[in-house]
Amino acid sequence: MTGRIIPFAELARSPLIVDAIYQGDRRGSAADDPLPRLLDVSNQGGFRYRGSLDNLSLVVLKTLLDDPDWPDALDRESGTFIYFGDNKSPGRGLHETRRFGNELLRRFFDGLHSGDSGRRLVPPIFVFSGTGEWRDARFLGLAVPGNPDIQNFDDLVAVWRSSEGLRFQNYRARFTILDVAEVSRTWIDDLVQNRDPLAHAPGVWADWVRTGRYRPLTAVRSIEHRSRAEQLPASPEDSAMIAAVHAFFRERPHDFERCASSLARMLIPDIVDLDVTRPSRDGGRDAIGRMRIGRGPSAVLVDFALEAKCYGLGNSVGVREMSRLISRLRHRQFGVLVTTSFVDGQAYREIKEDQHPIVVVSAIDIVSVLKSHGHGDVDAVRRWLVAEFDDRGLES
Repeated sequence: MTGRIIPFAELARSPLIVDAIYQGDRRGSAADDPLPRLLDVSNQGGFRYRGSLDNLSLVVLKTLLDDPDWPDALDRESGTFIYFGDNKSPGRGLHETRRFGNELLRRFFDGLHSGDSGRRLVPPIFVFSGTGEWRDARFLGLAVPGNPDIQNFDDLVAVWRSSEGLRFQNYRARFTILDVAEVSRTWIDDLVQNRDPLAHAPGVWADWVRTGRYRPLTAVRSIEHRSRAEQLPASPEDSAMIAAVHAFFRERPHDFERCASSLARMLIPDIVDLDVTRPSRDGGRDAIGRMRIGRGPSAVLVDFALEAKCYGLGNSVGVREMSRLISRLRHRQFGVLVTTSFVDGQAYREIKEDQHPIVVVSAIDIVSVLKSHGHGDVDAVRRWLVAEFDDRGLES
């Protein structure tokens, strides 16, 4: 993924374009960072801002999207951005971080929950990610705190972690990337010079400030089936994580059904029950369950069947295995396939073209969901496997 590239020499007069790359200089120092020239902020840190904590004109959130312990993530299909705060090691209180990042998060969401007057105190938030090339930065979008699809008590959560035997808290925040394809240079200059933030603001952002209405930037996938490369981990570290799962169950593949069921629960929190069927009586289904759609008395339960395939990374799930799952789906039932490998191209195309209701959880999805639940490297994955699925205890 490349996209449009803005050279370092043009940054001072450039607008912000979604998914464009803003090049840094190539001198090999912190001064190479493009964000100071682009938005007049500092050249280091995940939180960068103009103004004081009590009078912010703009804020930049910079993420590398590669920290397994704190997995920031952008869901481009829904426009939801998950960002973890900057208290990432023990020794400080939740709001006592050096760059005041967690204090900023607290103030953003306090403003969100304070109604019309509070939203006017929330500055424009520009989200960038690293690219892996020098100090180049990709613009992910203009964000506001909260999300139209979640409840207030879940938009900013203090989560506990432990490191070297010490417990500490950090924030997990949910933002919405607004439907703004380009941020004008005129508005950026207004913000930098502390002029009226609404005078030349994008209409979607101004509407959120005035009414609280969210209009997220959503992007439906243009290619519905994923290639082999899109289903498999790209880095050696991620490959080692999935290899550890495969090795753990290689001699007892039926036990992987329990693991697949746990992974499905992590991925789909609205699963209310999921029972692993006996190998001799399962009729080809490794587990059957129900998922809740809706809340409270109005909710309905939808049945699904789960099939687990503990394969090596070079062994694909093919048409035969996929047909087996499809043939066992009853009316108004959907399927979940969990595999430590990938679904081959023909099988994946057929389920999409024929619109079979099947959720494919491949190797890369397993790695992602494990990271999001705190199992961020191969050692953590092995500990989780032993704790959850080794009935013999820690001896193995």
